Amino acid sequence: MSNKDLLDKAAKAYYEGMPFLSDEEFDRLAEAADYEPVGYNPDAKRKHMFPLLSLQKVFVGEDVAPDYGSKTIVETPKLDGAAIAIQYKAGKLFKVITRGDGEEGVEVTDKFIHSNIVPTLVQNKSDFQVTGEIVAPKEIPNARNYAAGALNLKDVSEFEKRELTFIAYSAQPCFSDSYASDMYLVEAMGFNVVTKSDWSQFPEDGRVFRVDSHKEFENLGSTSHHPRGAYALKTREEGVTTTLLDVVWQTGKSGKVTPVAILEPIEIDDAKISRATLNNMAYIESLNLEIGCKVSVIRAGKIIPCIIGRVA
Repeated sequence: MSNKDLLDKAAKAYYEGMPFLSDEEFDRLAEAADYEPVGYNPDAKRKHMFPLLSLQKVFVGEDVAPDYGSKTIVETPKLDGAAIAIQYKAGKLFKVITRGDGEEGVEVTDKFIHSNIVPTLVQNKSDFQVTGEIVAPKEIPNARNYAAGALNLKDVSEFEKRELTFIAYSAQPCFSDSYASDMYLVEAMGFNVVTKSDWSQFPEDGRVFRVDSHKEFENLGSTSHHPRGAYALKTREEGVTTTLLDVVWQTGKSGKVTPVAILEPIEIDDAKISRATLNNMAYIESLNLEIGCKVSVIRAGKIIPCIIGRVA
């Protein structure tokens, strides 16, 4: 399997809410392969009322952030969960759709109709879309996958048992002249909004900076992938170097067999690490891993040990 095939497969799994690579692993492989994902369309798809564009990534110490001059900027946390878009019509919840490829996604309305995660009735009678993130407390192991995986549960009662929160970060069409004012109005409808708190109880993977004025934001335009009036500031996590001693195969509860790296023990964030997931053979080959080589290891999401690259 080529690097592109592996990344295509990982992108497909991500859009279906079942990622098998962490964001750090995907980003490193994508950067090395000069890979630009175009999204994935599952068979059962619904069109978003407004497209969900991704954000330009700016890495601290590596990239130059856009210069917005004297424009007013709103800074918010970049929450690490699963993006969904919620459509309202005539004051009622109409559809809930996963991000998908940004144009279309999978409808998961049935999971929200009888829950209190989002309002089912609002006073605004116009047609509009609220976009945001489904997140789980960071104390839950692998919180991002826990939240994203919930959207794929067949049993609605199981979904309702999960510890999930929806936090809105966008509303379209605009309700006012500014992003901050829109978030205030969305909050008044009964939503959690990203501008209200730092939401530190949930995982995040950076900070978002957005031009507040909708007119100025629109005037800046967009690329085919992201708006120019906003960006995500991220810090590249530094890996700890150790030696790959061996690779063993383990069988999970589902019966899936996956490779696991046996490492010369190291300490990351006060945790002793001697094993790390390798996902599959294609991932091993993409990093050109060999027994005895030096590798760089991180704890993805501050929890799961993973190898992000070969050092020597």
